[in-house]
Amino acid sequence: MRRRLTPRMSPGRRRVTAGVGCLLSALVLAVLPLPKGADQAQAATTESSAVTKSGAKGVYGDDFSALKVTVHQTKNLSGQAVRVTWTGGKPATDTSGTNSLSIMQCWGDEESGPDRTQCEYGLSSGSQPGGQRFVYLTGNGSVSDPLETGSATPVDKNGTHYVPFRPVAGQGDATAGGTDTTYFTSEDTNAVPYVPNDGDGGGDVAFEVKSAVEQPALGCGARKTSSGGIQPCWLVAVPRGTHDPDGTAHQPSNQLASSLSRSTWDQRIVFRLGFAPVTDNCDPDKPERGIMGSELATDAITSWQSALCRTGTYRFNFTQSGEGQARDAVTSGDSAAGLAMTVDPVEPVDGAPQVVHAPVVVTGLTIGFVWMYDTSTSSLPLTELKLDQRLLAKVLTQSYPYSVIMPQEGAPDYLSGNPLSIVQDPEFLKLNPGLAGQAAVNSPLGLAVTVDNTDSARLVWKYILANNDAKDFVEGKSDPWGMKINPAYKDGVISDSLDFFPKADLTPTQVDCTAGKVTRTAQDVVPYVNDMHDGALKVRRGSIGTAYTCATGDPLPRLSAEARPIPTKQRQFGIVDNASAMRYQLGAAALPDADGDYVKPTSASLLKAVAEMPESDVAGVKAPDPAKMKDGAYPLTAVVYAAASLDQAEDARQDYAKVMRYAAGAGQTQGTAKGELPYGYAPLPTAMRTQAKQAADRLEKGAPDAGSSSGGTSGGGDDLSGTGSGGAAGGSAAGGGSTGTSGAAAGGAGTSDTARPSTAPSETDPAKQNVAQSGGYTPSEVLGLIRWVLLGVLVAGGAAALAGPVMLRLSVRRAAPTDFQGEELE
Repeated sequence: MRRRLTPRMSPGRRRVTAGVGCLLSALVLAVLPLPKGADQAQAATTESSAVTKSGAKGVYGDDFSALKVTVHQTKNLSGQAVRVTWTGGKPATDTSGTNSLSIMQCWGDEESGPDRTQCEYGLSSGSQPGGQRFVYLTGNGSVSDPLETGSATPVDKNGTHYVPFRPVAGQGDATAGGTDTTYFTSEDTNAVPYVPNDGDGGGDVAFEVKSAVEQPALGCGARKTSSGGIQPCWLVAVPRGTHDPDGTAHQPSNQLASSLSRSTWDQRIVFRLGFAPVTDNCDPDKPERGIMGSELATDAITSWQSALCRTGTYRFNFTQSGEGQARDAVTSGDSAAGLAMTVDPVEPVDGAPQVVHAPVVVTGLTIGFVWMYDTSTSSLPLTELKLDQRLLAKVLTQSYPYSVIMPQEGAPDYLSGNPLSIVQDPEFLKLNPGLAGQAAVNSPLGLAVTVDNTDSARLVWKYILANNDAKDFVEGKSDPWGMKINPAYKDGVISDSLDFFPKADLTPTQVDCTAGKVTRTAQDVVPYVNDMHDGALKVRRGSIGTAYTCATGDPLPRLSAEARPIPTKQRQFGIVDNASAMRYQLGAAALPDADGDYVKPTSASLLKAVAEMPESDVAGVKAPDPAKMKDGAYPLTAVVYAAASLDQAEDARQDYAKVMRYAAGAGQTQGTAKGELPYGYAPLPTAMRTQAKQAADRLEKGAPDAGSSSGGTSGGGDDLSGTGSGGAAGGSAAGGGSTGTSGAAAGGAGTSDTARPSTAPSETDPAKQNVAQSGGYTPSEVLGLIRWVLLGVLVAGGAAALAGPVMLRLSVRRAAPTDFQGEELE
């Protein structure tokens, strides 16, 4: 076969063609926009522990074989919420309890799952359908169950059969009746007796699971197998159809049989739950090193404690406190807390001990919410919420009448003319038009906030008062619709240096109880929460402790907390840390940045904010500045620093340096296992990890000798930030990568099952929002850098290619060109 020959191009011409091609490619690359999504944090692939199971065909007319239920996290659990979704059921058509799902948590050591006596269930608030422990034999009521026998269950003092709750060994005896509150009550039970199927026959709910810390009677995470492993606990879902246990169609006027009744219990779908150990496996005989400070670091430090204890002679004990108290402990030399977790730096003082600051976590504050809103046929979960600075100011200054009185009492004169609740505020409805037409009571009464003095509270006020509209409102100017501030907050109560949330309206209201009168104030309507974790849990449960009315059956006049609402009536929000919001699967409100764009707290938006943060007055410490958060930076972002005095004993300095190094290394691997960085935090940029390690080195060396060049106090100009230069350590790549640990890895061994529930369906699973791999650059910065490096390479290559023929022509007078007689040499 003859080869087809093509005209041969001379080497010089080929070089010219290649050079022109390089330059044209460079031009295209320079003007080509980055691919869509390149400026967002990229997902790290992680293992999921989500489990999906199917139902079965029932024996009494209901077929659940098309039902599929998914529990989105089944491993490394603690006290938290997990997302439960389902499809394939039949739509609910009424509120009698038919076509719904019951969910409960149980203990049990058998591989087949738990017995019904091992489940926390019953005592539901609001008499929810099927939410009791009573069961009925054939002929004993309209909800009798032919599978129930007289010998299977005990009877209470009224002769009614019930399924007792039997706690784990060592926690006490089985309950003595269907309403026995020995182990749980209607206010603290995690059982969900009734979630109606939606219009497509599915559902989406965040279910609270409890470790042995929250519920010793279940023992989850504390009970061990003979080989030393952790015994499982269980999540049980019981589907409900349209038939009673005897096979007849359920009548809405009749009581719904308990989900523990034998016929309904037999339809259960069981999921094995793996809990993390509730102990840190640290030798209790080891002496303690004290760490104190910001709640923003609590979940991270709690996760790291067991890993930090594996080596060394000390164990680390963390005391959550206001940051100011922690800073005082460091500067005063309090041996109970040689390391402070703080957002604002320890201010240098001449003559005071020198202090180093190591960044340990990036996080933020979240307006977390659980909010069901009414439609013409059902109640649906709110999935998107926008709040601006003036709306936050209105809520925090008790300027809506329903935040200070009972709805039936009417607005007090000093708040007359104001919208009764936020859901009727025109400003709120302009941002959230889907909530137009809601009744005033279909709204949270007020933001759940902590009572402590914290850097977090100061950050919120700085954010609010950086906005002119909000500032004008706080200073007494009405909004465009005529709403005015609660007069109790006039005359300078609010400032951008305020570090707590005052409840200034203490107007008393007399309540007539049977045994006498009792006084109520707005603090009873919207009480403080203990801390942000407590606030997140209360928001998740839909009950923040509002105390409106007299306690029933109590001989003394007092107020009692309102009953916990059923899931379809829960409406609460609060200011919480992002880790707690993620832990309890709360929705996250979008807040406007300095450009007016609404931003949610994600790893990408948190890291963007870190890159935008200016330096504080202390070198190497970033200062949260909401007014400068632009281009998608989340405005309530904070960096927590570990601050330690150099004037400590050598062994203490070595131990605290170990904490800094772990935080900068393995502690930045994101996941749900002990020792990892919980979701809700954004992994530290590379430069900050380097800064933390340098701070640890400085801490180990201790205070410089009096005669050394670096002597003096921390107020004398020394750079003790760990950066070595006092420069920014935020979004730049100055420094280097993490070395010697898995902390520089992107994903770790975490799970991808911590996605928010339907309150935030548009967000990517947080486990896939991991940006640990971003180091000191965001992905867009990396692509931009690569783009310009490649541009330079192409320009240089093109120039070189064009220069070759020119040089050959210039040299032709000295030597004839070489004929290679074939392909160009490589």
